[in-house]
Amino acid sequence: MPLARLAALPGVSTASGVASAAEHARTTGRVLPVSPALSGLLPAAGLRRGSTVSVLGSTSLMLTLLAAATAGGAWAVAVGLPALGVVAAAELGVEVGRLALVPRPGAEFPAVTAALLDGFDLVVVGPGLARPDVARRLSARARNRGSVLLSLGSWPGAEVELSCRRSRWTGFTGDGAGYLRAREVEVQAGGRGAAARPLSALLRFPGEGEVERAGFPEVTSARWGTA
Repeated sequence: MPLARLAALPGVSTASGVASAAEHARTTGRVLPVSPALSGLLPAAGLRRGSTVSVLGSTSLMLTLLAAATAGGAWAVAVGLPALGVVAAAELGVEVGRLALVPRPGAEFPAVTAALLDGFDLVVVGPGLARPDVARRLSARARNRGSVLLSLGSWPGAEVELSCRRSRWTGFTGDGAGYLRAREVEVQAGGRGAAARPLSALLRFPGEGEVERAGFPEVTSARWGTA
């Protein structure tokens, strides 16, 4: 399906125009940048073109992966995520003028996503949309086209998997008073090849602004919840 036809599909909306994005000249580097807080969790210290990365348990983490790349000129598109908040994306640093939305691809998901991998630097897909055979074909398409395929949820054969293990909010005092200021999330990275050795980091997501690396506090597990 030609990329220019995507804007005519039912349920498709864009932040900046899907058709015009097809004409965008790709960023020349083979690795798209990420926030310094995330670089240590990825084998190439960024998002390697042609790779597939899955993110489990956190839309905020997924959006944070897009921030530095879109700020640097890369184009991203989110497929099958009708509840994705553009305001939340902007607060996490995503350049929303370079973020397109295809919230409900329906039965056209495989064809739509394959076409988007031809024209966008980063393609984010919602959970549970691809059968294993479709997932393998789309990952192969990403490798051939030099795009980065990001799955919000498990993805067969992903080179890197980022999972949020536990989280807690900061800002409360000991007696339960105070204001929510940031959420701290423990992220574990694993995968295949260069990503086979498990890594973990504690990340702090402020209410607005760039994610930060935090140190693991000496606290009891009772103060943490699942991500």
